Amino acid sequence: MNVLKPHLQTTIATLLESNNSHRHIERVTGIDRKTIRSYAKRIEALGANSPGVATGTTESTSDQIPPPWPPAGARVTTSNCEPHRAFIEAQLRFKRNYMAIYQDLVDTHGFTGAYNSVKRFAGGLCKREPEQFDRLEFAPGEEAQVDYGEGALTRVAGTDRFRKPRLFVMTLRYSRRSFRRVVWKSSQEAWARLHEEAWRYFGGACRYVVLDNLKEGVIKPDLYEPQLNAVYAATLKHYGVVGDPARVRDPNRKGTVEHAIGHTQATALKGRRFESIEEQNQHLEHWETKWAAQRIHGSERRQVEAMFQEEKPHLLSLPLLGMQYFTEGQCTVNDDSCVRVDHSSYAARPAAIGSRVLVRLFARRLEIRDIKTQTVLRTHDRAEKPGTVVLPMNERVFNPSRETQRILGQAKAIGVDTHKLCETLFEREGRVGQRKMWGIVGLVRRYPRRLIEAACARAMKEGVYSYGHVKTLTEQLMEEALVLLDAPNPSQLPLTQSHALIRAGDDYADLFTLGAQQSTSLASTQAATQAQTQVEATLWH
Repeated sequence: MNVLKPHLQTTIATLLESNNSHRHIERVTGIDRKTIRSYAKRIEALGANSPGVATGTTESTSDQIPPPWPPAGARVTTSNCEPHRAFIEAQLRFKRNYMAIYQDLVDTHGFTGAYNSVKRFAGGLCKREPEQFDRLEFAPGEEAQVDYGEGALTRVAGTDRFRKPRLFVMTLRYSRRSFRRVVWKSSQEAWARLHEEAWRYFGGACRYVVLDNLKEGVIKPDLYEPQLNAVYAATLKHYGVVGDPARVRDPNRKGTVEHAIGHTQATALKGRRFESIEEQNQHLEHWETKWAAQRIHGSERRQVEAMFQEEKPHLLSLPLLGMQYFTEGQCTVNDDSCVRVDHSSYAARPAAIGSRVLVRLFARRLEIRDIKTQTVLRTHDRAEKPGTVVLPMNERVFNPSRETQRILGQAKAIGVDTHKLCETLFEREGRVGQRKMWGIVGLVRRYPRRLIEAACARAMKEGVYSYGHVKTLTEQLMEEALVLLDAPNPSQLPLTQSHALIRAGDDYADLFTLGAQQSTSLASTQAATQAQTQVEATLWH
């Protein structure tokens, strides 16, 4: 027990005689309540009522056996909240906070105490059971755990400033063998490359890797279906490893690597400074090989290096080629059926025009993938010069120009042969041939369509694909048509009055008279027949 100075002991005894609480004495004197409680016990045990007894030596009280707490006759302080215990316990079961309980006590129960009294009393009623954790055990080569921490102070290249780099640690769960590297900056590719370096350092990969939900590894944290970023997922697939992100705010799932980071910071890097990041990495590798791997693990009671040698044959074999890293982005398929990447165009068929596709850029090639199924649609070698169009000729549309489409539409309105002639001109001469096409379809303003159509048919038959030739043929056809219009009409020739085949006029007069008589008799017969029919119909009715 601490021995206070005599004047402080006298002050405590005087305040206790005045029935002041231990908490009040603590506020007045600044002495801890535990010390005040010890002196109160001594005073009650010795039965002393004066301050002088409290100043007795330790030897005089060492043989005394203090009575159980609280001793008989001692002052027992009762909380102002005790009469409201049932109400407070009920509110705590509803998981209400202390302030809400205090406000209800004041409003509905006439409570006059302070909020701190409610806080202390309710806190004493809340009993929390300690959380239980399971002891995780894994087979050799089954799991590795990874995480980032902070390295030691390192000089930034070219400056006098020191800064802490990021410390990457991968720990094999079975043997606790670790790989440690420090880097200045982290990214998706840097995170994946550190994994690759660790697996090659160990000579193999584990089947599972446990990580937290940092952005370099996990794009969308989710309890059931976490989404890994594309580069990290491709790296894990390349090495045959399955990523298993820990639950959000649950670091105990990867406690092994958390402990390894703390061990590294406290033992290998504490109080050190390095002139370069390469120097720190060399130090970490030396420390891991000479000290960390040679230690006897606390819970396993075995050497870490011996357990690693036992685990090493169970690691997955590594592929001969390393991971090909890439960057990924989304692009829209333009109206020329290409996507534009780094100022160059690449064919994207069978992706539809206007759709979104996924483009992966490697060092020397690129892949165009379906954005939903991740299926590879096209693969191209990356263009060396900006402005390159990587589009096979058989995929180029016949008429990529809107102007050409309009001309061909007008030619088709003139006729089939005119449309065919214009198509042939565009196939042979391209955009330059559009001028001749414009001239051909422009003839419709001066000549009839059927003449232009006939001229185009004759030009294709002769094998001459020229606007001038078509124009000449159209003019010739026009002149021929005008000649035919100026020729005399046979119906306008003078009439012949006498001919061997022409009879006399009296013969024609007799013929006309006979025809008139027959017409009159025929009309009389039809009228009589009609009258008889009406009479018969009347008789029947």
